[in-house]
Order: sequence, then C-alpha cells, then structure tokens
Amino acid sequence: MNKPTTKLLITGGAGFVGHHFVEHFLKNTDWDMVVVDRLSYSGSLDRLRDINAFDSRRVLTLTADFTQPIAENLEREIGEVDYIFHMGAETHVDNSITDPVRFVISNVVGTQHVIDFARRQHNLSKFFYFSTDEVFGSIAEGFSEINDPHNPSNPYSATKSGGEMLVKAAINTYGLPGIITRTMNIIGERQHPEKFVPMCINRILKGETVTIHSNADRTKAGSRMYIHARNVADGYMHLIEHGAVGKDYHIVGQEEIDNLDLARTIAAILAKELNYEMVDFHSSRPGHDLRYALSPNSMTEIGWSPPKAFRDSLEKTVQWTISNPKWL
Repeated sequence: MNKPTTKLLITGGAGFVGHHFVEHFLKNTDWDMVVVDRLSYSGSLDRLRDINAFDSRRVLTLTADFTQPIAENLEREIGEVDYIFHMGAETHVDNSITDPVRFVISNVVGTQHVIDFARRQHNLSKFFYFSTDEVFGSIAEGFSEINDPHNPSNPYSATKSGGEMLVKAAINTYGLPGIITRTMNIIGERQHPEKFVPMCINRILKGETVTIHSNADRTKAGSRMYIHARNVADGYMHLIEHGAVGKDYHIVGQEEIDNLDLARTIAAILAKELNYEMVDFHSSRPGHDLRYALSPNSMTEIGWSPPKAFRDSLEKTVQWTISNPKWL
C-alpha cells in the first residue's frame, strides 16, 4: 500500500505570507495543502492564481472564518492533516489601534478555535503558531531572546502574545504538539500596498514623499531585520524536520537596516530620487515601536540560516513589483 501523501493546513493561506508558503511547498515537496482563508481585505485568491496554485490538484482552497468555531462540514472538507500552520491573523498596527476588538476576536478567539480543531486531529505531527517580534516591544539595543518576557506595546502585539499563551497552555494541558515561531518584518512579491516596501515603491515612482518612522526629535529612523517570505517558508521546512515540540524559534534576517536606508536602497534600485520626511509616529500614535531585533540563535543552533541574502531578495522584490504593477 502506498504511503498517504503528507498534508498541510495553512490558515490565512491566501494572505501575503501564506501564499508564499503555498508556493514554496508546491515547488519543494509533493505534499497536499488545504488553504483556509476568510478573504478579508488582506487575503486574495489572486495571489494563489498568480502562482498557479488555484486550480492545482494539490491545493484545496476553502473560504471560511476561523473566528467562528470550525463547523463539522468544514472539518470534513479539511480532513486529517499532518501539520497545521496557523498564520491567519489581523496584522496591521494602525488598524489595531483603531479597532482593537477585531484583533482580539481574530488573533485570540480565532487562535483558540484553530487549537480546538487541532486537538481533534488524529495524526497531527506539529502545530505551528506564527507570531511576531512585536510581542517583546521595542528594544534600544541588543536582541530579544527566546525566553525574554513579553512587553507588547500596541493591541496587535498584545493579541499575538495572547495567542502564544493559548498555544503554550494547550501544549501543557492537552499535549498539543505546538511550536511557536516569531519573525520580523517580511518582504516579498504581492504584498499589500499598505506595507512599507510596496508603499515606498509606489510613492517613489510617483515622486511622492515617503514618511519615515523616527524617534521623537526626528533624527533617527526606526530599524528592522527584514526577511523575504520564501526564506521564512524555508525556515519552516527546516523546523518540520528539526524543530522540537514545545519550543520557540526566531526566523529572522541576517542584516539590520533602518527604514531610511531601506527607502534609499529602493530608490536606488528604481533609479529615482527619494523625497522623504522623518515622522515621530510614536508621539502622535502611541504603540509604534522604533526598533525590534530578534536573536537568530534558536535557528542557527539547529543548522538553519536564510538561504537568500536580504539585499538580493529586496532587489528581486522591487524589480518583480515594477514588472507587475497590478500589485501596487
């Protein structure tokens, strides 16, 4: 008898990061996938069509809202899965400040519903919860380590911290084979235009001013360790084989760059002038953090580092985006 094909469930699989996971696993495995996405403003089936996954016999796409309990008929459609990647979430900090309840329902209540579904699975090997560097809050220097205390500074990061705690509780209480990952700012093709890289591309091409998140006296830009979504997916493939249940891992880029340098780099790739304004977001909208930085040690210790360099990934993303302007 042939061994059954490995099967993944990806919540939020029509979102920016999720669809890159679908593409990566399509190209690097023979596994089947089920995508569950409620297709809110940040989710689009066009992403899956664009990577030729929409009509694939290996990808089943289901429109459903996991903020509601997973119904029996949906559970039958999904079937038994080997791995769950819980990536579906509300993610934009500004939106969380405006409407925090929506984030609580999606990122906390929704996570519990997915955990409840996972507990009913019979062959589940690992449950991955996709979290964020922002649970630690802003740090002035050094790196946030795996076991540092959470210090979320906006409703989005608070709800992601809450989701982490639910996963940890399920590991301890029910034996959920859970793993928590945290990433930093992610770039790549088909990203929502509200995000920094596509926003920069769009404004630079139009000759408009790019706003740069800065400190209170507008002399120092915020900084991040950006990473391409396909690098993140590659890290997850490594964790499937090498990640230990019950542990946390940081999947991060290898280079820290401030947002002004990033905007200048994008302008150079576009061969355009950069017009920018340093803006103290935190004073006007408390909850914006100036700097995040995650320690990469948890992944390097199990033999992984990003396969593609950040600058190469950024140039590829910019060039692809200007060749596919419908995504701006």
